[in-house]
Amino acid sequence: MENYINDISLAPSGHDKINWVKMYMPLLRDIEQEFTDTKPFEGINIALSIHLEAKTAYLCKVLAAGGANMGISGSNPLSTQDDVAAALAEDGLFVAAHHGATLQQYMEDLNHILDIEPDIIIDDGGDLVHLLHSERSGLQNRVIGGCEETTTGVLRLKAREKEGTLAFPMIAVNNAYCKYLFDNRYGTGQSVWDGIMRTTNLIVAGKNVVVAGYGWCGKGVANKAKGLGANVIVCEVDPIKAIEAVMDGFRVMTMDEAASIGDIFITVTGCKDVIRGEHFQRMKSGVLLANAGHFDVEINIPDLKAVAAEEKELRHNITGYRTADGRWINLLAQGRLVNLASGDGHPAEIMDMSFALQALSAKYLVEHKGQMDKRVYDVPDEIDQLVAKKKLASLGITIDSLSDEQRAYLESSE
Repeated sequence: MENYINDISLAPSGHDKINWVKMYMPLLRDIEQEFTDTKPFEGINIALSIHLEAKTAYLCKVLAAGGANMGISGSNPLSTQDDVAAALAEDGLFVAAHHGATLQQYMEDLNHILDIEPDIIIDDGGDLVHLLHSERSGLQNRVIGGCEETTTGVLRLKAREKEGTLAFPMIAVNNAYCKYLFDNRYGTGQSVWDGIMRTTNLIVAGKNVVVAGYGWCGKGVANKAKGLGANVIVCEVDPIKAIEAVMDGFRVMTMDEAASIGDIFITVTGCKDVIRGEHFQRMKSGVLLANAGHFDVEINIPDLKAVAAEEKELRHNITGYRTADGRWINLLAQGRLVNLASGDGHPAEIMDMSFALQALSAKYLVEHKGQMDKRVYDVPDEIDQLVAKKKLASLGITIDSLSDEQRAYLESSE
């Protein structure tokens, strides 16, 4: 099939990036060898929409090694790396993805990869699933099932399940222990600050950092900020998470209170309008606004534009908004995922675990074709445990195991 990419001549750079991360992804290398030998996806079409950078590309190559016919797109216009897309296309995989795509082009890319009539969906945020429940619903009957990478996407799936409209089984990869305990916490924690520091060239130590949302991603962002020497403030709507933030040593307050104090604001909630007009009115000049949630709705950009007398690109990936009273409010990466739109996303070693879960969950769906209900499933515990064991082995770490007597004792105590 014809590829839909920006520039095939960029492929050499993309190959270098993929080969680099492959060195630090031992779990996927192990799975690639297994898939090469067993071909679990022979005759299977897989449509994948995940942030298209080097680690995602390697996942695609692992699935292809297992016999899959791949259709590959990004899940965010600013996180697609054109050289990586070109490398996959040069390797013979079908790619429809463009960095800087308009909304129309982004949707066209998703529709192109659905043209392969997928058996398996691997989604990040739920856009592919949405299309399969709307304008591409005619493809539903072929779909065996799918996997979802993100908190936002799982929430969308759960809403469909509650309505009784989910058309095929989906595995919530995001909810696996080996995903959210590491990817959401350590991956987001590091990659968000990688993106902010690379983009701004400013110090974090001594600044007041406001983190909106104290889920696993927010915990990671807040704790990395603390480690960098920031004074961290957490804003939450969940009283239990708010208490947790207090006991983790952070100040907790409303966004109304934090707006005049913060130097750097990071939204990690999955909700909309977390920072809005009344907050912009209170902010200091020079503040930095960054979003680490899946969609660009957490910072209300129309409200920001409304208070601005001038809008100017101050530096690559930084848009400055000058208010009527002369303050500059600086938005990073157009309010999109700062760790991907302004960086390379999570570290390779973290995504090795997450993508091992994706690969093995996709294999599980094929093996259980026709045996699963149209609902959202957790990753089977045996897969979660297997990934953890593989990760420990790759680190050269061994752990204790229960004796038969200990196991019998625990079972009798249940």
